[in-house]
Amino acid sequence: MRNLLIFALLASITASAQQHFAGIGTSSRGGIMSGLLNPAELANNPSKYDVFIFAPSIVASNNKLGIGDLIGGDNLEEKLFSGSETVNLRIDGEIVGPGFAYKHDKWTFALMTKAYARLDLVDVDPNIGDAIVNGGLNSLVSTTTLNNDYNQRLTGTSWGEVGISVARNLYDDQQHSFGAGVTLKILFPGSYANFGARDFNGTIVYAAGDVELTDASASVNIAYSGNLGESFSQFGDYTGSLFGKPNGFAADLGVNYRWKDEEEGRYKLNAGLAIRNLGGMTFSDTNNASTNYELNIPATESLNLNQFQDIESLQEVEEILLASGYLNRTENNATDFKVQLPATFVGYADVKIIQGFYATIFTQQKIKENNENDQIAVENVTSLTPRYLLNRNIEFYVPLSVNEISGFSAGFGFRAYGFFIGSSSAFTALSSNAKQADVYLGYGFRI
Repeated sequence: MRNLLIFALLASITASAQQHFAGIGTSSRGGIMSGLLNPAELANNPSKYDVFIFAPSIVASNNKLGIGDLIGGDNLEEKLFSGSETVNLRIDGEIVGPGFAYKHDKWTFALMTKAYARLDLVDVDPNIGDAIVNGGLNSLVSTTTLNNDYNQRLTGTSWGEVGISVARNLYDDQQHSFGAGVTLKILFPGSYANFGARDFNGTIVYAAGDVELTDASASVNIAYSGNLGESFSQFGDYTGSLFGKPNGFAADLGVNYRWKDEEEGRYKLNAGLAIRNLGGMTFSDTNNASTNYELNIPATESLNLNQFQDIESLQEVEEILLASGYLNRTENNATDFKVQLPATFVGYADVKIIQGFYATIFTQQKIKENNENDQIAVENVTSLTPRYLLNRNIEFYVPLSVNEISGFSAGFGFRAYGFFIGSSSAFTALSSNAKQADVYLGYGFRI
């Protein structure tokens, strides 16, 4: 378990907000990147052909450690599990692969590809983390009582998708246009691992270098598939299985309104609403397992938590708990199990302030809570992005975001023709207290 968390912390150093491609999705250029945010935006594509090549994005955010802590590298695990606030940590990679859009009259058709890799800690009790990873270094007393009524999760996921999009202008005149679009996605599950502990109650006892758990109970889910069943403490555990076999479907639905600006040939207002990632995928592999257990440790007995410090997989966790005799199977799921995508509601409005200057208001809100064991986690984000258009091909923008995990961040982005590069935390990441870092770039062109 220690190795898994060290990997998460080190990855946070190299990852450079939880909203991928902040600012470029609502760029006036539109095209494939805007279509990924809202499929209705494809109807606004001014060119007959739009070709997208490649765009990677990586995100790291947490609610405990600042950039200064990560760069210093001292006592990271001790700091992460200090205090009483539950620990939330996300490391999220996304790659937009080749894509193509074709416009014919009022219709636009597109083919888009993406791949994902994620590691999440969701609402982890710092006392449990401190006991397992640090041997109780943060504890000032000999015993700690646990009384949690929520589900704590450690989960990793990788998958790919191929989306087919259709968008159409339903109404279009010299001043206004209204469009709608849909993207149907074929999902390619790669690997998955989840450890969930719901209603975790008990007592942690610290004595003579040992950390014991006694008088404890919890509902436990242990699930794994593919590479992440054997280990998810290394970068290659994720990249080695981004695309599995097709085994799932999802959909994005969206609408768009545009108030045109005849003077500049752009718009005074471009607004949209979308529901994204409606659906899920089924993991199927020779080492698949998804089992529900009840953990029960009597008050007269105890489980030594020191034995979890150097493990690298959930299979090892499961084996240790089963060997202890305190873990009892309550439900053995089928070898194939389904995981839901992180469904979100998206709303935005890009408003012309004066000639060349625009401002985008954006919100992303999760539809389902992150504490369910079969749910890929996602965060709520709200942002304001001022942007300056030097001309049709050059623009600069400054995303100002609030993330429910890491708080406020400020970044910078730049687009020249079809090339773009940016970060929603380029400025705040310079502060030692910043809890979020990200970076992205990409390229596409029109014919």
